[in-house]
Amino acid sequence: MGLPAAARGARRAAPLSTPRQSRRRRLLGPLAVGLHRLALASVAAVAGRRGRAAPEPGPVRFLLAHAWGFGGTIRTTLNLAGELSARREVEVVSVLRRRERPFFALPDGVAVRALEDRRAPGPLHRALGRLPSLLVHPEDYSYPWCSLWTDVALLRGLRSLRGGVLVATRPALNLLAARLVHRSVVVIGQEHMNFHSHRPRLTADLRRHYAGLDALTVLTAGDARDYAGMLARTRVELIPNPVDPLDGGIASQDAKLVVAAGRLNTQKGFDLLLRAWAPVARRHPDWRLRIYGSGPERAALERLIGELDLAAVVALPGRTQALGAAMAEASLFALSSRFEGFGLVLVEAMGKGLPVVSFDCPRGPADIVSDGEDGLLVAPEDVPALSAALLELIGDPDRRRRLAAAARGKARRYESGAVGPVWDALLADLAVPKSR
Repeated sequence: MGLPAAARGARRAAPLSTPRQSRRRRLLGPLAVGLHRLALASVAAVAGRRGRAAPEPGPVRFLLAHAWGFGGTIRTTLNLAGELSARREVEVVSVLRRRERPFFALPDGVAVRALEDRRAPGPLHRALGRLPSLLVHPEDYSYPWCSLWTDVALLRGLRSLRGGVLVATRPALNLLAARLVHRSVVVIGQEHMNFHSHRPRLTADLRRHYAGLDALTVLTAGDARDYAGMLARTRVELIPNPVDPLDGGIASQDAKLVVAAGRLNTQKGFDLLLRAWAPVARRHPDWRLRIYGSGPERAALERLIGELDLAAVVALPGRTQALGAAMAEASLFALSSRFEGFGLVLVEAMGKGLPVVSFDCPRGPADIVSDGEDGLLVAPEDVPALSAALLELIGDPDRRRRLAAAARGKARRYESGAVGPVWDALLADLAVPKSR
C-alpha cells in the first residue's frame, strides 16, 4: 500500500503509560525466582517426571488457569476441546474456579473440573491462600492470583494424572507439566503470547526446562523460528488458534462505522488509534469509531478523547458478550496493538466480513492479514500511516467490499474444523492412543 512520505516517516506517538518494573519487583524479584527454582527443583527431585515411557491410553486434557473466566486463551481452548471431543475423550482441567457460571459456554461432551475452588474455601485453604506461591513462576503474569494452596492443588492434580496427553496453556503451567507430570503422560506446551513478551528470568527457565515437553505449539512463524532456535531438543509446531465464527450476521459494508475491541490497556494501543482517528474525523465527520472492552486505561482514554475533541464521534461501550453483532454493524475493523500473541480478534472480525486495518506489530497480524488482499498493514505504532490506511478504505467502498469477501475466505482457514485435524496429526505423530 502506498502512503505519503510524511506518513511513512512520522514519529511514533508516546504511549499513555510506559510499562515498567515496580521497585518491589526489582528488589524482590530475584529472591522470589530463586525461592521458586529451589522449591520446584526439590519437588521435582522427589516426585518429578523421570525419563520417557511409551504413551498410554487416556484423555486429552487441557490445563487452563481459569476455565470459567474471560480471555482469548480460554475461548480458543474451549473451541479446540469441543472439536477434538468428537473423536477423543477430552477433559478441561482448570487451576482455579472463582465464579458460578462460565463466561463462555462450556463445550458439550467435555468434562470440566477445577483443582482449586475458591467459591467456598475451607480453613486450611484460607490460611495457605494468604501465602505466596512457590511453584508458579514469579515472572509469569498469572503469579499474583496464585498462592501456596494453589501449589498444593496443582501438585496433587498433576501427579494424579496417568496416560493420555496434557496440553498446558501458559509458560508457568508448561514448566510445571514438563517437570512434574508422570512419564506415562505426553506433555504438550502451548505459547499463547509471543517469544519476546516474557520477562528475562522466565525466558531463562523456558530455555532450561522446556526439554521436558514432548512438543511446544506456537501461533506465529516468528515464534516457530525463535523457539526452534532456542530449544534444540524440543519439537516446535506452528498451529494457529481455532477461531469459530461469532453470532450476529455479516457486515453489509453500508455503515459509516469502524470498530476495535480488546482490553483497555497499554498493549492494545487504543491511545494510538484515537490519535489516528483525529484526522479521519476531520475528513469524514459522519463516520464513527467504537472501541469495545474494559480495563485500566479507560479513564486515560476518556481524557484523550476529550483532548482530541472526539467525544461526538468516538464511543467506549465497554465489554460485550455480543461482539459478533457489534462487529456486523460496522464496515471496518482497526487493530492498534503495540504487540500481540496472535491476533484472535482479527480473525473474528474478518469472519464477520470486515476488512482490517492493523499495525504490523510483533506478532500475529502479518501471519493473518495479507496486505492489500483482505486488509491493510502499516508500520508498528506509525499513527499517520494508520490514519492514511483508514482514510484509504473509508473513501473506497468498492475496495472495502472486495477485501471483505477475501477476509471471510481467510477466516475459514482458522475454524475449528480446519485446525482440529492438524492437532489430530500431531497427536498421532506423538503416538497418543485414542481413548474412544
